Amino acid sequence: MDLQEYFTRISYNDSHQDADLQTLTVIFQHHIQAIPFENLSMHCGETIELDLQSTYNKIVRKKRGGWCLESNHLLFWALQELGYDVCILGGNSYDPAEKAYKDELNHILLKVVIKGNSYIVDAGFGGAYQAWQPLMLISGKDQPQIPGIFRFMEDNGTWYFEKVKRKHYIPEQNVPFTDTSEPGNIRKIYRFTLEPRHVNDFQELNTYLQVCPENILQKKSICSLQTTEGLYALVGWTFTEMKYNYMEDLDLVQITTLTDEEVEKTLKDKFKIVLENKLTP
Repeated sequence: MDLQEYFTRISYNDSHQDADLQTLTVIFQHHIQAIPFENLSMHCGETIELDLQSTYNKIVRKKRGGWCLESNHLLFWALQELGYDVCILGGNSYDPAEKAYKDELNHILLKVVIKGNSYIVDAGFGGAYQAWQPLMLISGKDQPQIPGIFRFMEDNGTWYFEKVKRKHYIPEQNVPFTDTSEPGNIRKIYRFTLEPRHVNDFQELNTYLQVCPENILQKKSICSLQTTEGLYALVGWTFTEMKYNYMEDLDLVQITTLTDEEVEKTLKDKFKIVLENKLTP
């Protein structure tokens, strides 16, 4: 595994002499704009192995994406190589349908400490809840970014990550609408503690997610990528292009339904992904 090869994969060619916040931010942005959040392996009959060499070969050499366990594990390795004080944390994602956080750990995120300040770095959430910059680990403070306003709330050692919702404008519908799966303007994303984890703590989860039919990742083929203006998302045959802050507090959302042939072409054109095995969306 080679850091320079990883940098080529994410199109990063600036200096990385200093393990500072500025370098971290730029590397992070290159990572999320080059490496899609995707679970396509599950829908191509491929097994996802949770070890660094397999993840590196898949994402860096085969130019694929991965889910949180893969993308954040790769980023963890790169940041360690660069000399950052970084550790793995485990999160429980929020399920809007159940109006509750999952009981079991089902998300990997990273904590990076720079000059005594802690930052949460998470390249593996995908979609509209993906932050574009490292977030300072501080409770109750609004942290505005292009995708929206993020914040952490801490209660008795448990941290809660959330985002202020923005309205969506879909041209075909001609009316702005808000994600109405829950009341209020806050979207809960996940909770976590600061207990350091090892990637092996997630091996069982990695296996479970690939066999449990109830899990959303089993039910839907998902591929999303952050762009310079918003994001691309392909869920099943539905391709969504989102442009953040198209107008004041309003995101532009354009939705297209694709044919099987168009799915393959869209993966190649928009996500730079060419699959080895046939995808069943």
